[in-house]
Amino acid sequence: MGRSFLARERYLPAAWAADAARRAEAGVPASVAFRTKPQLAQAMRERAVDAGVPAAWVSADEVDGGDRRRRVWREARGVGHVLAIKRTEPLSATTSRGPAQVHAAALVAALSAEAWHRLSAEAWHRLSAGDGATGPRRYDWARVPIRPLGEPGKGYCKGYWLLARRRLADSPEVAHFVCSGPAATRVAELVRVAGSRWAIEAGLEAAKGEVGLDHYEVRRWDGWYRHVTLCLLAHADLAVTRARAAGTDKGGGR
Repeated sequence: MGRSFLARERYLPAAWAADAARRAEAGVPASVAFRTKPQLAQAMRERAVDAGVPAAWVSADEVDGGDRRRRVWREARGVGHVLAIKRTEPLSATTSRGPAQVHAAALVAALSAEAWHRLSAEAWHRLSAGDGATGPRRYDWARVPIRPLGEPGKGYCKGYWLLARRRLADSPEVAHFVCSGPAATRVAELVRVAGSRWAIEAGLEAAKGEVGLDHYEVRRWDGWYRHVTLCLLAHADLAVTRARAAGTDKGGGR
């Protein structure tokens, strides 16, 4: 399997965006306004989906996972997601008293309560989220059904869950993920998607070390885009070459 980056956007700090002299010196186009990093990330996602890039799943960190508007957008576009969230993230769930907003940590704690007795014993599954530097990243995983934020997309049978990851060591630490996908999705598939997020860090390190992603001294807007675009193209070419050499690319370099 090969992984590469599909898009790039330059973050322009608010102080720079409001400084006409700095903008002129760096050649920042007049049409470029200040946007937060999550807004830039969402713009890249929308371009990719609108361009027809196939995407069965999206994985992201807590900054993205805590944004309900973007979760609704993914659900409406039929893109499954496994997104990290804070333990205090309120989620819509069906409780013994009916529908309610419940913190993610409280839903996980309820797995051992009487109301969830049918789930408690069988809820936790020991699964690997992929190989790490020292071997398989094994944790205990459990999921709890939750309710969608909005109306489910037409023609797309969906499931909505809270996924919990618990360390094997004697530690109370639990990570939480909000998930949406086809109703028949297995826990192991959600775990695989959750583990795929680390590929981003690995890809950045590879691009820095192999194609010089961070080795630039440009001072102008267009120079940055030229450098980064060339580096990402080179990184993608290397990813395809590795996949072919390893015999994992069966799709002709898709």
